[in-house]
Amino acid sequence: MTAEFEHLVAEFERFQAGVRNADDRFVGLGAMQQQLTELRASAASPDGGVTVVTGPGGAVLDVKFTEAALAKGPQALSATLLATLREAVGEAARRQAVIVEENLGDDLGLVDQVLETQAVAFGTTVEELRAKLPEERAPEDFSEQRVLRPADPPPAPPAASPSAGDRFLRTLFEEED
Repeated sequence: MTAEFEHLVAEFERFQAGVRNADDRFVGLGAMQQQLTELRASAASPDGGVTVVTGPGGAVLDVKFTEAALAKGPQALSATLLATLREAVGEAARRQAVIVEENLGDDLGLVDQVLETQAVAFGTTVEELRAKLPEERAPEDFSEQRVLRPADPPPAPPAASPSAGDRFLRTLFEEED
């Protein structure tokens, strides 16, 4: 085999490995979709009188009131319900961001964006919201993985012996010096 042919075979093998790597990453999208579908977040008011359960996208799945919460009157119940809804919807959004980031990587800083937005909207700090996140798993190291790019720059083609034209040009330029 010639060196050029070997180089082409190596490039093709790297390309195939990149395609397999991309296929492996996309297989995980089904699992991510399942995780998102099963997502549930729950929040209770400080006194335990109102409980809200949310799902993907912050969809409200359930609301429960105790007798004590109902006895507080419409104004207090409304305020408690809104605060509890906000907490449950915020929790669902944070969990969604974590699931997406765990499966697709941190290229977009999705969790940080959600935390910053919620901190402003809820009048709190990013640190307080970060403390509510599920325990972080060690991030995967994708630095050694390749998708459709070679691992190393392709080697330079082997130096061929100078052609007659190259020798002529070298001789021509050397004589002018």
